[in-house]
This record gives sequence, C-alpha cells and structure tokens, in this order.
Amino acid sequence: MFYGIGGLSGGGATSKLLVNYPKEQRDQILDYLFKPGFGASLHILKVEIGGDAQSTDGTEASHMHYPWEENYERGYEWWLMTEAKKRNPDIQLYCLPWAFPAWVGAGKRNPYNKPELTASYVVKFIQGARKYYNLTMNYVGIWNERNYNADYIKVLRKTLDSAGFNMTRIVAADGLWEPISLNIVADSALAKAVDIIGVHYPGTKNSEIAMKTGKPLWSSEDYSTFNDNVGAGCWARILNQNYVNGYMTSTISWNLITSYYEALPYTRNGLMTADSPWSGFYRVDAPIWMTAHTSQFVFPGWNYLAHDYGVTKLKNGGSMVSFVSYDSTQLTIVIETMSRNHSICVRPFLPEYNVSAQTVKLQMAGYFGTLFKLNVRYSKLGFDGEDSVLFKDLGSIPVINGSVTLNLDVDEVYTLTTLVAGSKGNYTNVPAQKPFPLPYTDNFESYSKHNEPFNLAQQIGAYEVLDSASSHGNIIRQMVTEHPCAWCQAEDANSTLNLIGDSSWSDIYVEADTRVGTVNATTGVFIAARINKGGCDSVASEGIFYFLLPAEGTLLVTGDLARTKTLYQGAHSLSVDPWYKQGLLIKDGFAVGTLNGQQVFNISAPGSPAPQNGFVGLGTASYGLADFDNLKIMDSSDGLRTVLSDTEQFNIQANEATNQEIIDVKNIQYNVKEIEYLETSNKHNDEDTLYFKPFNIDEQ
Repeated sequence: MFYGIGGLSGGGATSKLLVNYPKEQRDQILDYLFKPGFGASLHILKVEIGGDAQSTDGTEASHMHYPWEENYERGYEWWLMTEAKKRNPDIQLYCLPWAFPAWVGAGKRNPYNKPELTASYVVKFIQGARKYYNLTMNYVGIWNERNYNADYIKVLRKTLDSAGFNMTRIVAADGLWEPISLNIVADSALAKAVDIIGVHYPGTKNSEIAMKTGKPLWSSEDYSTFNDNVGAGCWARILNQNYVNGYMTSTISWNLITSYYEALPYTRNGLMTADSPWSGFYRVDAPIWMTAHTSQFVFPGWNYLAHDYGVTKLKNGGSMVSFVSYDSTQLTIVIETMSRNHSICVRPFLPEYNVSAQTVKLQMAGYFGTLFKLNVRYSKLGFDGEDSVLFKDLGSIPVINGSVTLNLDVDEVYTLTTLVAGSKGNYTNVPAQKPFPLPYTDNFESYSKHNEPFNLAQQIGAYEVLDSASSHGNIIRQMVTEHPCAWCQAEDANSTLNLIGDSSWSDIYVEADTRVGTVNATTGVFIAARINKGGCDSVASEGIFYFLLPAEGTLLVTGDLARTKTLYQGAHSLSVDPWYKQGLLIKDGFAVGTLNGQQVFNISAPGSPAPQNGFVGLGTASYGLADFDNLKIMDSSDGLRTVLSDTEQFNIQANEATNQEIIDVKNIQYNVKEIEYLETSNKHNDEDTLYFKPFNIDEQ
C-alpha cells in the first residue's frame, strides 16, 4: 500500500520565518504545499515535538518547559498543522522529538532513564493537539536519529493505548535499518508495538532483515538537498526508486520549506523557499513539481503494482512505478529518467550509472487493457542554460490495443493517468525580494502571550513573550533553566543564543533592554554583532559579544560565545534585578559600548580571521531566566548618532571643506587636548557636521 509523500517541518525550526509572512503571500505558500491538485499536494506533514534544544537550524519550544506546566500556544507547528488540515482534511500528521527538556531525563541527559515519564511527556503533546486544535496524530516516532530503547517503545505503545490513542501508529526508529529490524524479528512484544520501520537517507536501498519483519518500510526522512534542478532531480529519482529498489511506501522530505535565514545550515534544502517575510518574496522551486507528478494523481490507500508488472528499472536508465486505486478502476504511472550527475542527493554517495534516450512500450491488460487514452503531465529539468519544463499538461496520449509507446529523453518525468485531475497552481503577485529592513525595532507589544518573536531565530534556549506586569509591558524571556537532553553539541555552550537579521552585516548598531532576575536566573546577558555561526555549531560561534554579569559586577566583551577570547573586561557597578539598556556600535574598526546611555568601552574591533560580518544577536551567559525588551537595530551611521546623542559630543562645522579628505584638527579652535575622530564623509560642504568625542578637556 502507498502511504503518501510528506514534508517535514522541524529538525529544527525550518518553518520559523513562514508564520510572519503577510497573510496574502503566506496563504499562497501554504496552498503550494498542501492544497490538493494545486502544488506539492502533500499527503503527510511531519513535525517536531519541540524540546527546548537545537535540532539543526534552531530551537523549537517544548509544550512543557518544566514538569509542573503545560502550554500549547508555543511555537508554530500547531498553526502549521491547522493550516495544512484546512487545505486538506485528509492529510496525515506525524510527530517526533529531536530533544527533550532536562526534567524528562530525571537527573540524566537520557530520555530513557524513566520510560514512563518520557512516554507521558510525548502523549501529552498528542493530547494537546486533539484538545486544543482538534488534530489527530496518525504517527509518532521515538527519538530522531538517536539510539532507541525497546522498553521505552513498549511503554509508549501502552501509554498511547491507555490514553485512547490506539490508532496512533509508532514509527521506529528514524535512523538506520539496523538494529531495529533485528530487534523486531527477535522480540515479539517489540514487533507488536512497532507499526512501521522508518529510516533516514537510505539511498533507495533496504535490508534483508527489514523485509523479513513484514512491516511497512518508510524513508521517514530523505532529500535534504539544495533545491535547484539537481535537487529536483534527486527528489524525482528517490520518489520512484525508494519503492523500485527498496520497497519503501512513503518518502518524507527534510525539509518541508526553507523558512530560515539563508546563512544557517542547509540553506535552501526545502521543497520551496520562503525566507524573506519582511518583503513577502518566496520562490516555488522545482521540487514542488517533482512531488506533484505523484502526489496529485496517487493517494494514500492506493496500491503499487507488482515489480516487473508496472514497477521496474528501465533498460537505458531511469525507473517506473505504477499505482492503482482502492477499487482498481484508476491507474497512475510515473516515469523518471534522471541522470546521475543531475540527481545527486546530499547523502548517501550515489554510484555512477548511465541514462540515455530510449523508447518504452507499456502493455496493459485486463480492465486497463480497454482504455483508449491516458492523460499526461510532463517535466524536463534544464541544465547548461536550457530552460526547464515543469509539470506541463500535454493533454492525452492514445492507448492502442492496450499499449502506449513513449520516446523518453534524459532528465524527464512523465505522469500517465486515468484521472482527469491535477493543475499547476500559479500566483503571479509575488513581491520583489528585499534585504532585512533597517532600522528595525521590536517592543514585543503586538504578540500574544507565549509567542516567539517573529524574526528572532533562537539557536540555543527558548524565548517567549510574557507580560512583565511592569512599565515594560510585554517582554521576551529566556525560559530554559537546565541543560536539556540535547540532540547535538550546541547546548554544550551552556549559554543561550538568539539570532536576527542579515549575515552580511558588518558595521551595525544593536540596542536592547536587558534584565537578570533573582529567581532561577542566568548569570548574565549579552547583545552581539557579527555572529558567524548558528545551528549545532552555535557552540563555536564567534563575533563581538557584550556581556553584563551583574552578580560579578563585571562588564565583559568577548570574541566568542564561549568567552574564551576576551576583548575587554572591567568592573562596573551592577545589580541583579534592575533593567539595563545595552548598546553596541561596530563602525570603522571600533567597537563602542554603552550602558544606560553612557559609554563604557571603546575598543578596536578584531580584524581577520575574526568574523567581519554576521548576524546580530542576544542571549544569556548561562542557562536561566532572563528578560529582554525594546530591541533596536540600525546601520552604523544612525547608530553613531544614537551613541553621540547619549554621550558628550561636539558638533564642529566643517568650513568650506569641500573634497577635503583629512581634517587638520590642529586648526580647530576648541580648547581640547585630545580628540578622537569618529565620522566624516568623503565629500564635505559648509552644511556637513563632523562628530568628535572629547577625551580630556582643559578645565579652563
């Protein structure tokens, strides 16, 4: 049985930027993904059960930060599942954890330490989906790409059944074929608990032991490839050959959509791209139409035909799969001829093979032998300057005495079907792409409680909007207080990190109100610029980080998140609990910091090999609660004016200094011993103002 084609939102934070697109463009994007007979028309939506820890491109918030609370308003997966169901009520939902809050490990960083506790935590997510959103989880996984525990799987099955979710099927174990297949064969209780074997990036191959289990086999995560035409070729090839070679009856793309900042790991690895909500721009990439060749004409519950009777490798390269409807009255055939170099996936290695033009004759018998035509959809991926043809309606092809003849070229996809269905959806009013807007401000007043701020991409830790019950109104709070049961090494930083903006920014100004509380608090807070790493490599991120460590009375500037590269350190009168306004200006080789409007450091910005550009960010020096408000980002020129408006300044008029590149400070008639030149333009006239900062002023 065919179970469907899916997309994966999560693993992690891959849909982060989608939720704050303008409604018109957001609805269009969702139509391309989920609307039947329009675009990808996906059958399965797989989502992450957020675990407060980094899971590839960001952190997704848990529904239970702590054991004493539950919250089903955090994150965006609830919204996404609801929108998918609006468009396709029959779409199947699949949830899987990548990480777990610390308390789930019950004193260890291992979610299997107390299986009953972890099973309860996962089932609460499924209960919340039903109670608050009327969503039914059809499938649930174990722990993404990490060791499974057979006892836990059995406990999860029992807990699901006790909670009334006996129809929710368990997919195990979102990793490799072995040892899960061996364990299922050897353990009858485990075999009873597991419904489906799901593996990642199988290269279209299965294992002999997996076949012996008798379980449905899925490629429960696949693709993960840049979504140009080569990526589209990869996706077209594996959608067919995962069944032709590996008998896998479902294939799920990581990821659903590239809605995360371009400089984060695995850029453009989605079926389509929507990473510019501030402009409304998005791109419908070719993998959408490779999906449509199957998904618009085949549906879960249809059956594959037998190998060598509609399912086969083609003589000159390529493959064919055939599907029949539940009642055996409808037929769909999908043929692909993807060449090796135009269909390489990111993993695993693809051996050499050849594809050449060929003529294929299809002979039908029985009921389908009486057909007189089949409807045709056609794609050809263009390379070396050639244009692509994507999902073109070719009308119908005659069936003569039960046979069809096709002349196939290289890098093509054909769909032949009895269905009179399908369309190539098209929205034409896509706005032009624009860079991240400056100046940028966010006081967080427009958000509902527990929302994530739209453009802040949390990399370590979990941030949500709360009411401060003070004059600050809404603020964002970092909520993770302990090292979670993590999926990757990012959490080893023992700090938290939230990114925003454009990775190309170099000279920039960032400002935020920050507060370290008195209960379950972090040891310090920071704002930062030129941050060069995210994802699992966040632990090694570099840039310029401006820390306040109130309990120590220390102001610290470092070249990395780990605080191993000190650029400046000084004692300062700081207290726990008050709000502070931190400002950081990077301009013309200098880093200038302010605290409550007063300059507190002015140092040389580190040169290469230190990062010379990167994201803006904020975060905490350790796990623990911390508050942030009134985020401001502006270009360095506006930032300079902000710094100068807050500190002592001189406005010195440049008198007839047209085209003069160097101003001779000796001729300026002010009683100043030392002056640091901060800014001038290349072209001066009598209206220009030059800004200078006084160091030592003569008392007279």
